[in-house]
Amino acid sequence: MLIREVVPGDRDAVARICRVTGRGGDDATGDYGDDDVLADVYATPYLEHPSGFGVVAVAESGEVVGYLIGTTDTETFARWFVADWWPRVSGTKEPRTAADESLFRGAIDTNRMLVSHRERYPAHLHIDLLEEARGGGVGRRLVEAALVTLRRRGVPGVHLVVGASNTGAVAFYERTGFTALLDDVASVPGESIVFARDVPGADRSP
Repeated sequence: MLIREVVPGDRDAVARICRVTGRGGDDATGDYGDDDVLADVYATPYLEHPSGFGVVAVAESGEVVGYLIGTTDTETFARWFVADWWPRVSGTKEPRTAADESLFRGAIDTNRMLVSHRERYPAHLHIDLLEEARGGGVGRRLVEAALVTLRRRGVPGVHLVVGASNTGAVAFYERTGFTALLDDVASVPGESIVFARDVPGADRSP
């Protein structure tokens, strides 16, 4: 399995992976009125904004089978997402289902990104893997590659938010050096957990 930095040509593959893993790791195709809308929130904007970064896992066949994407500057990204990206994207879509309405409301709730500890952990990320890429250390390799990128960009720490019921993801982040920040405003008992970790070797001077 090859791990490399994401490139513009990966956009369609990233969007597809986001969709087919969008229901807690299972296929969310058909769950929303527009099959691309999940990626419009959780994937493709990171390929558009200057603070975005990402790495992908590529099978021997050449197919992209997993990704880790995110932003090095959550505050700047969140402002751009709400003021620029989402108005442009949502202007071409209309909520058709209850799931759409919930997603559209959540998209402009910056609290989902602006965690309490964002000064220490200014970056945030998302990881999604197709079933054939799970296990075998692919997720860990994506995290390690992303940490190299973050260190190179001088980012001191990174965070993410995971559903509390996604026990597999919770265990994965615990194994890969992330710590649960249960006191964070975005950690909601029974619903979500903020995980974070320092970037090894990054400059943390004020």
